[in-house]
Amino acid sequence: MTHPLEAPLALLTRDFREFQARGAAFVLATVVATEGSTYRKAGTQMLIGANAELRGLLSGGCLEVDLVEHALEVLTTGAAKLASYDMRGQDDLLFGLGSGCEGAMQVLLQRVGPAEYWQPLAHIADCTERRLSGDIAIIVDGAGAGRCWWETGGNASWPEPPAIQAARANTGAERGTQLVSCTLAGSPARVLILPLVPPPALLLLGAGADAVPLAGLAFALGLAVTVSDHRPAFAVPARFPQCQVRCIAPSDLNATLDLGKFDAAVIMSHYLPADLEYLRALSANRRVAYIGLLGPAARRERLLAELGSAASGLTGRLRAPVGLDIGARTPEAIALAVIAEIHAWLAGRGGRPYSETLDATRS
Repeated sequence: MTHPLEAPLALLTRDFREFQARGAAFVLATVVATEGSTYRKAGTQMLIGANAELRGLLSGGCLEVDLVEHALEVLTTGAAKLASYDMRGQDDLLFGLGSGCEGAMQVLLQRVGPAEYWQPLAHIADCTERRLSGDIAIIVDGAGAGRCWWETGGNASWPEPPAIQAARANTGAERGTQLVSCTLAGSPARVLILPLVPPPALLLLGAGADAVPLAGLAFALGLAVTVSDHRPAFAVPARFPQCQVRCIAPSDLNATLDLGKFDAAVIMSHYLPADLEYLRALSANRRVAYIGLLGPAARRERLLAELGSAASGLTGRLRAPVGLDIGARTPEAIALAVIAEIHAWLAGRGGRPYSETLDATRS
């Protein structure tokens, strides 16, 4: 992974919990390795249900038909399977689709269900829900394929080799996934080490009509979203599925919420006194690295003037007006502009048109 939304664990956890509640086994598909140009990279995961229900994508749709066939076999036998695809070359017409991806990919398919005690997804989901960082090591080859080690245990049949322990000790979000070679029961094997990074946390301060599409888009991209408003008529959980919803007076925000756990915050109450208190609270907490303020520049200047010397605490963090300039006017378009800027910030990108970025690297 190059940024925390490339393989969003919040969505994987949501889909796993839904499948788990049904009580029936399904298949976890994990990209183990890639070469050349591929739609997704190592560490990307998706779920495949017994009725060919897909949650997530590993390609643009050209591999999933074949992956379903392999998944049905894995569901029947219980044995993990490694599927390899090579889409390079002029004569590649993979499954008659001619993907043109010019890349190769290996995908590990493993059954997850009651017989497997829902592992390794139960551990991944627990870390995600508790916002714990860590990693998981998945055996890719041989009789132990699909078995795992993690910090507090695992379900592999052998003690974790020193080489894997050392690799896990050095892994992290900035390093990305690792494919490590080792020996298991006298045979060579490969182990995929996946960093488990908590979803970025977004705080929406204001729960009006325009917060609804923004919260939905943010969760769909894999962020953990909390919505707060001082108005009980707006702070209604049913309006914000999959989000934490709080009803908190703006002046009580710092005392009630641990603001330090949020990566980004967007102020959008459309009520000047509330927005002033939100800015005051965020200026006092330097751990929120991205602060967005909805509204025109004149509104921003008025609020900063009223904030006085405390405004210096927002230096380098405040984006106002928040969002990319895409000509947004409707609530849905504004939500798109805001979440696009947040995504670019999380990914360490400038939000330029991709064609311009490519042209700049060629010049």
